[in-house]
Amino acid sequence: MKVDLARLNHIFVPATSSDRDRIRNTRLARRLSRTLTLFARLSREGRVLLAMTCIAGIFSADLGGTQTHVLVFATASLLVAALLFTPGYRLSGVTAQITVPRRVTVGQEVAITLTLHDEGKTEHPTVRWEPPLLPWDGSFSGRASPVVRLPAGGQSSAVIRARFIARGQHHLDPFRAAALLPLRLSQGRALRTESARFIVVPKVASVLSVTTPINRRHQPGGVARASRTGDATDLLGVRPYRPGDSMRDLHARSWARHGSPMVREYQEEYFTRIGIVLDTDAAVASAAHLEGAISLCAGVISSLCRGEALVDVLIAGQHVSQLALGRSLGALDQALDLLAVVQPEPGFARERLSAQLSPYLERLSSIVFIAVAWDDSRAAFVASLRARRVGSVVFIVGDEAARTGDTTTVPLAAIARGEALLL
Repeated sequence: MKVDLARLNHIFVPATSSDRDRIRNTRLARRLSRTLTLFARLSREGRVLLAMTCIAGIFSADLGGTQTHVLVFATASLLVAALLFTPGYRLSGVTAQITVPRRVTVGQEVAITLTLHDEGKTEHPTVRWEPPLLPWDGSFSGRASPVVRLPAGGQSSAVIRARFIARGQHHLDPFRAAALLPLRLSQGRALRTESARFIVVPKVASVLSVTTPINRRHQPGGVARASRTGDATDLLGVRPYRPGDSMRDLHARSWARHGSPMVREYQEEYFTRIGIVLDTDAAVASAAHLEGAISLCAGVISSLCRGEALVDVLIAGQHVSQLALGRSLGALDQALDLLAVVQPEPGFARERLSAQLSPYLERLSSIVFIAVAWDDSRAAFVASLRARRVGSVVFIVGDEAARTGDTTTVPLAAIARGEALLL
């Protein structure tokens, strides 16, 4: 319910920075911006004081019966005077930068670093950072508008922390920095950072090990990104010697021909290649179970990438999204980027999925099927894989742990709590 309300509150706010910029550049938005320029020069404290002055003005309408209007006019004069001096508090010679991580995990704090560089000779003792409107799933942790001191010819940094609860690409509008005037009732012209982009990736379930059928399949042409660990290799060619190459691979004839050490380069063509198929059927599972399946998928990928197997991630949907990962090459980040943008599908189309996976089956040693439910359609899908001599392991994200035949139910609560899983 809380998530739905958060979405509803932002229903009229475009999701991407480019769409928001398109609205800001409309004629109406530009006219409103020019009209509200003076209001934007008021600080937070100045805007509160202006609101209080307007309310007090209502009660001082009877000029003959009260002297409240004197206080109202005095306060308004103070605000006008504060606005008149704002042109002298521009951040001249100052540049603003924003730094955010490339990837952020769902629910974890992200540190947004804001930096001001002053190339001038004027000190700015009070500069306030103003945050933009966050996406519907974002919230600040702690203080979102720090006030910093910027020394002449120096720099100043501030860290603002936020959390995001939805996967996917995120776009932050620019943060604004403005110098505050004495009494902090108004501020100079704001300086803006660049907009920021990052991707919120799913949590990685703590999968310690995954047991899959042991089998190796022929990969015609080899796999360029795979490390050489097997014994079935083909000679790819010769290349110049590099420190760390085995002395047994030195090629004497090529060495004599080129006048410098040359070594043989081999290409392995038989691998253990595991396909991971993720079920995204939202018709039979809650949003929590679907997120749990995505988290479990990330954990399985993390565990398999620590071994010697090649991993193919295959997302079930209207079109199969396929990602081939090498061995021990930091491939988890690539998989998380793919899982971050996974969208739920309305149903499980067994025949369509079998047809889409058919081109990949000849090279796969086995398949890990991560399902959000179990029924006859999914059982028939796994049976069709095994009929084509592709070993299959099935993990179902459910409410209670269970093991029935060839399927294993992994509790959603265990995934959410980060419990160690031996699959």
